[in-house]
Amino acid sequence: MRAVDIIIKKRDRQELSSEEIQFFVQGFTRGDIPDYQVSAWAMAVLLNGMTTEETTNLTLAMAHSGEILDLSQIVPIAVDKHSTGGVGDKTSLVVEPVVAACGLAVGKMSGRGLGFSGGTLDKLESIPGYRADLTTEEFKRQLKEVGLVLSGQSADLAPADGKLYALRDVTGTVESIPLIASSIMCKKIAAGAQAIVLDVKCGLGAFMETLEQARQLAELMVDIAHLAGRKAVAVISDMNQPLGNAVGNALEIKEAIATLRGNGPADFREHCLQIAAHMLVIGEKEADLGAAYQKASNSLEDGSAYERFVVLVRAQGGDVEYIHHPEKLPSAAYQKVISAEREGYLAGVHARLIGESAMYLGAGRSKKEEQIDYAVGVEVHVKVGARATRGKPLFTIHANREELLRDVEVKLMQALTWSETPVEPLPLFYAVVGGDNRLGSFEFSQ
Repeated sequence: MRAVDIIIKKRDRQELSSEEIQFFVQGFTRGDIPDYQVSAWAMAVLLNGMTTEETTNLTLAMAHSGEILDLSQIVPIAVDKHSTGGVGDKTSLVVEPVVAACGLAVGKMSGRGLGFSGGTLDKLESIPGYRADLTTEEFKRQLKEVGLVLSGQSADLAPADGKLYALRDVTGTVESIPLIASSIMCKKIAAGAQAIVLDVKCGLGAFMETLEQARQLAELMVDIAHLAGRKAVAVISDMNQPLGNAVGNALEIKEAIATLRGNGPADFREHCLQIAAHMLVIGEKEADLGAAYQKASNSLEDGSAYERFVVLVRAQGGDVEYIHHPEKLPSAAYQKVISAEREGYLAGVHARLIGESAMYLGAGRSKKEEQIDYAVGVEVHVKVGARATRGKPLFTIHANREELLRDVEVKLMQALTWSETPVEPLPLFYAVVGGDNRLGSFEFSQ
């Protein structure tokens, strides 16, 4: 078997066998197949696609390129969630403690932010002392003892995916839906997930900008899970505007804490509760979504979810005084409120432009090795459908460099689209794939 023959076969739109995919992935992982051949193959996949069976075989080959965690001796069922990324998406910070408070253990391996899309680990590391680099053994021990883990991915898990993603990032093949799906799912399978809730973002601030693309990705990932012997459900959620109000690491931690204390923005709270409900059902803690939703909501109201977050932070070395007193978290030297200079309705609050604004301030990174500023970011005070009057706050910029304020203000104002007539608020969710859609979609205004 030769790598070039596999490249030619995919170039010619033929279906690769499981043996061919395993040979290719194993050779790449060992270093026997050079980057330039893998880059050519990835471009062929981008242009010609893969069948569901091919994508599943690719997923399993990448998962088995390293260690496969077996959590069955630690928890009855290992449930995980994954978001395809977005602006202001700090969902894991609330959903995981909520689900744990409802009696379902959650061990999640999260990632760092790159570009305008924030990363859960960066947000958590704005808490002094928080360790996001647990070893595999530490991960297992904490899951058994605490029932809740939020850590980075071990280098031993799916190493082929790390190598392939680095190539996709520089060869224009990031957008390939089969490669996206296999990248996400191989890590979930390698990390021991038996049941997975997938939050597929759709819109201007997402990798999948159209509902059609998001549905295609969601259906493919659910199919992969089922073919691999896992349970999965996917929700397609809106990312045309930021989720919640806060965009930026410490700002998002503060908003997550507020939500865990029973407050927080209405859209973010609702999003978290619906995701948590799906996790409780797929994790066999509740039989139906309605009961699961109520149970999740109760955990916010009675403070048990907040207490689980405190336990999580303490277990991973974080200073819990920063949770009890979030005003101690990093704060920026300059805060500037941008107010409306006209009246009208908000027809658009462009998520990507707002995410890029936060990144420009230092909240994100364009290269993996760059340092981020935990304190900076943007607060968004309006949502699509809101009516603004002159003087109404639209944004608050949090910056550590005064000279950046004007540029960010200009970019943020470009993120707004105005209407003279009333505008319908955006739904939080568009569809559920592979599960129960009875909760429906929640609309909100501000």
